[in-house]
Amino acid sequence: MTQTLPPESGQLFRHPLDASPLTPEISGDGAIAALLGADGSRFAVDDGIPDLIWPRTLGEAERTAQATYEEVADVYDKYIHLTFDTFNTDETTERRRMVDRLALQPGQTVLEFGCGTGRTSALIAERLGAQGTLLLQELARPVLVHARAKAADLATPCHVALANGSYLPLADNSVDAVFHFGGVNMFSDIGRCFAEAARVTKPGGRVVIGDENMPVWLRDTEMGRVLMNSNHHYRCPVPFEHIPIEARDVACEWIIGGVFYVISFTVGEGAPYADLDFQIPGRRGGTHRTRYYGQLEGVTPEAKRHAQDQAARAGMSLHAWLDRLIRAADGPPGTTGDDDGNGQGGAR
Repeated sequence: MTQTLPPESGQLFRHPLDASPLTPEISGDGAIAALLGADGSRFAVDDGIPDLIWPRTLGEAERTAQATYEEVADVYDKYIHLTFDTFNTDETTERRRMVDRLALQPGQTVLEFGCGTGRTSALIAERLGAQGTLLLQELARPVLVHARAKAADLATPCHVALANGSYLPLADNSVDAVFHFGGVNMFSDIGRCFAEAARVTKPGGRVVIGDENMPVWLRDTEMGRVLMNSNHHYRCPVPFEHIPIEARDVACEWIIGGVFYVISFTVGEGAPYADLDFQIPGRRGGTHRTRYYGQLEGVTPEAKRHAQDQAARAGMSLHAWLDRLIRAADGPPGTTGDDDGNGQGGAR
């Protein structure tokens, strides 16, 4: 039976490029046939699933990932347990550990992009309850269809869409948490993925992202060498450099045999706060900011030692002594600007 896109789902989604609003295109039977962007973009809705993938023509990495998961969609659930069995771990326990990092409360809204067949989705829904909202997004339609079928049995309302994790079709600050596990190593733009996750999450909300990684302390073990030979994704580095500046309370741990990383953080606003302008006590003096911007070029070691000695004799920090000396040189014509007014200059 063909499904339709509920009006409330259509209202949730935005243009994946710039998060601008989308207008529903209504078909003759009153269903939403597409979502239209002001730039002329048309995102078709097929069997109730909007195709919000951007860019419309995917790059090689995303096309490969899409094709891979389309191929395994019908057997994914049959064989995924082998990953956990390999390391003698319980799948549900490990997935719950990851969901714990989201610090969810009933009634919240959560985005899971790259949701696969929904194996973690049900565990997230347990925390949200009937008053919460779960947004499920995938790059591969057959996989998303399986996830949607499972979501029909959940108490939490779910809204599904085809989407690229690096171009999330949601408004800024629209969800309480974002979850992704198991696909980010295949993204062509991991930095944009992390930035998008932070963009759509409300300040104070949580982001949890993870995938394969053989940590450095295991790479030279037999287990490490064998696994990296079998699956090149274990060679992928942890993408620390892509964690956004909005990230607070960042943590990284390795689970499932110690070869899958999980990065979690709270979303803040802009860069973290630091007082760069307080006066630092001691011989150097100054502030963190003046020490960075106020460095002198071409000063000989002898000149530096002489300045340090003069500052010490004056009972001042080097910063304060130099600052006084420079200000004295900028005094009114005919004066030295010396603090003691004796006309002998500021450095003696």
